[in-house]
Amino acid sequence: MKKGPIEKTPTNRYMEGTIHISHKGAGTVRIPHTNETIEIEHSFLHTACNGDTVRVLLHAKKKDGGQTGRVETILRRSNKGFSGVIEKENNMYFLIPSDLKMYTDIIIPEEKLAGAKVGQKVFVEITQWDDPKKAPVGEVTKILGSPMEHNAEMEAIALEKGFDALFPPSVAEEARKIAEHGITKGDIENRRDIRDTTTFTIDPEDAKDFDDALSFKKLPNGNYEIGIHIADVSHYVRETTPLGQEARRRGTSVYLVDRTIPMLPEELSNGLCSLNPNVDRLTFSSIFEMDSSGVVHSEWFGRTVIHSDKRFTYENAQKVLDEKKGEFYDELSTLNAIAKKLLKKRFNDGAISLEQEEVKFKLDSNGVPTSVYTKVRGDTHKLIEEFMLLANRRVAEYMSQKGKKGGVFVYRIHDLPNKEKMQDLVMFLRKLGYHMKLKDGIIPSEEINALVGKLEHNPLRDTVHTAIIRTMTKAIYSTKNIGHYGLGFKFYTHFTSPIRRYPDVIVHRLLADFLNNKEIPKETWHLFEEMSHEASLREKEASEAERASIKYKQVEYMSTRIGEIYEGVITGVTEWGLYIEDKKTKCEGMVRMRDLINDYYTFDKKEMSIKGAKSKKKYTVGDTVRFKVQNTDRNKKTIDYLLV
Repeated sequence: MKKGPIEKTPTNRYMEGTIHISHKGAGTVRIPHTNETIEIEHSFLHTACNGDTVRVLLHAKKKDGGQTGRVETILRRSNKGFSGVIEKENNMYFLIPSDLKMYTDIIIPEEKLAGAKVGQKVFVEITQWDDPKKAPVGEVTKILGSPMEHNAEMEAIALEKGFDALFPPSVAEEARKIAEHGITKGDIENRRDIRDTTTFTIDPEDAKDFDDALSFKKLPNGNYEIGIHIADVSHYVRETTPLGQEARRRGTSVYLVDRTIPMLPEELSNGLCSLNPNVDRLTFSSIFEMDSSGVVHSEWFGRTVIHSDKRFTYENAQKVLDEKKGEFYDELSTLNAIAKKLLKKRFNDGAISLEQEEVKFKLDSNGVPTSVYTKVRGDTHKLIEEFMLLANRRVAEYMSQKGKKGGVFVYRIHDLPNKEKMQDLVMFLRKLGYHMKLKDGIIPSEEINALVGKLEHNPLRDTVHTAIIRTMTKAIYSTKNIGHYGLGFKFYTHFTSPIRRYPDVIVHRLLADFLNNKEIPKETWHLFEEMSHEASLREKEASEAERASIKYKQVEYMSTRIGEIYEGVITGVTEWGLYIEDKKTKCEGMVRMRDLINDYYTFDKKEMSIKGAKSKKKYTVGDTVRFKVQNTDRNKKTIDYLLV
């Protein structure tokens, strides 16, 4: 019998993407530009860990249309390290990872323990794992302390995302020398001198690094000269030095519950670069002539030197506004009035209002949370936000001119929401009693804002907020501008926080080159896209670390309140139980279906509810319920509730 030609594997049988691994040890990879995912069984993971970039070989589709596959190659490891507790069995040491998405223990040769003892919490880096049939081998790189101890747990969260409070010796030494050098007469030459203009900073009470300052001057024509002055980090942090390379690697500062892990050493972040009051500081500025309506009549960008007159906290600046008296009242009240007009114009131009409440903790001397509260945003928060947005937008618009001439720039972009997710959101809101209409597959921003405004004092507010945010794409950095959907801007960048964000440092460098008529060689443009991609990933990892630290402290807080009764809102309904968020502390826990012993409840996916067979009692998303704290698990970061 004559054989046919050998069939070659078509290239479309391979797919690249980021793998997400469940607590059960199975993986999924999202197919680009779709809502579809590739399911990967545990046996086909090929040593892939959660967050790795992988190349997947697609299997034939299942009868139900589902797509499965197997990992062929790991293109990029997201995480080479894991925290956990050292155990010993049959003269073999191993780590039980705290990360539940790490589906196997890690063997540690005795000579690689670095002095760690059984029962201690440590950080381990994987040194060998090529064979999926064998467990990975690792070595202890840091002893963290005792499990559940505050510092050990916070440090573990940071290290697992690649953030370390300690800087390499070469970086620390470079920062020390820069700080010792200080500001010289030569540094000030060729800068616009703003030192005689009224200038102040407004920051959180616990802030130590001050990125930005505002200056204010009334002009003879009745308009105002308003300066947004940003720490000139790029003057000190050069691209190719150890300090510059470390800043790029870190990408961002990380703000955990009790600590900041800075992008730059403290000598710079809290010292020479920080816009502290009553000292000269080098800055990169956006200076605008504006009228009382917030219209910009002229603008200037360039390097400056300032001398801040006052360090305001948000609270004491707000007090000046509320009491209509105090230091710099006239300046603050004028800036506040202009900021409100800028805000109104933003929303009129299509911006979306999705302010989320920020969870904060009061900790005792041992780091144990004694109370949980949400941060209140006042006019002063919005004042600073609007002027930072103005500077970021106008710098991006200005630099887009270079794009027209064939230059390169780093934008902050935010794509349109996924239309399928938006359709799901419409159905979700309809079940809650809110009927929204789609326009070109998307709910118009003015309708979203109207709904959010309507829900301001409604228990459903946070639930709806979260649902809307989940339809949105993530804002990222890119050299390819598509605008910023959420803000309603055609051009946007990050210029105002170079002490804590590396993309802002890049933007400062590119703006300085543009102002000095320096061309960026075309063959290097791809490097800026690479840096943009790196920064977007680091931002995501920092955000995950921050959320993990909050969740850990919420669980820790509730662990001392077993048996206490609270009131909360049902935020989710699944076949395995109800998710409930406490109204005051925002601590989310679960009432498991198996614990609803007073009746037999059935799950209705369409109605997002469960209903009792005998009682006909119905629980649905948005319902306010009373519950008791039943149990907590700090390792899994879970809280179990019981309805009362």
